[in-house]
Amino acid sequence: MTTSLRNALIALGITIVLTGTVIYAVNYLNNARLAELKSIEDQLTIDTLSLDTQFSLLESAPCDSVASSTTLTSELADLGTRLAYTENQLGNNNEQVIRLKKQYSLLEIRDYLVTKRLAAACGTKPVTVLYFYSNSGDCSACDKAGYALSYLRDTYPQLRVYSFDYHLDLGALKTLIAVDKIRGELPAFVINGKYSNGFTTLADFEKEFPKGALSTSTPKKK
Repeated sequence: MTTSLRNALIALGITIVLTGTVIYAVNYLNNARLAELKSIEDQLTIDTLSLDTQFSLLESAPCDSVASSTTLTSELADLGTRLAYTENQLGNNNEQVIRLKKQYSLLEIRDYLVTKRLAAACGTKPVTVLYFYSNSGDCSACDKAGYALSYLRDTYPQLRVYSFDYHLDLGALKTLIAVDKIRGELPAFVINGKYSNGFTTLADFEKEFPKGALSTSTPKKK
């Protein structure tokens, strides 16, 4: 065997090994990613059933158990965080993501209605924000608005923030949009029943809240 042929065979062997290693690594990472996403979806399904059951229990609970609704708000926010992660992984046009967003939106609407019912029956004064955003490229300020709302929700745990994809094809959401007369520029907000749209700065946004509304929520201890 000549030196050139031996070198060629060695080079070919190295290429085959490297190619095989790359293919194995890619397949391993893809399988791991799919397994992780499946785990997230399974957990979302469990949490959806758990939250829906808790909502039903809360509807029939006496007013002295209203405090437990704060736990529901925290769980709903955590569910939304995991869903956002899934959306970042798969993209907002993925059928799995759309299905999960519909489940989550229905839960948010359910919680919002329960909150309003408890407020009427028990005299509570919750601070609620309906936030309508878009991932379709027609909302340049939605990222800033989302960050601002996340900050306010983390700072004031009693603040109830409900986020909805304005373009999501969901009957209940379309009805909510029609009832609250959401129109014009996105992002749009309904803060304790008052409609506004557009976003500039956090300071300006805080002025949209009723006077003293945020101060009635308990700031999170640092």
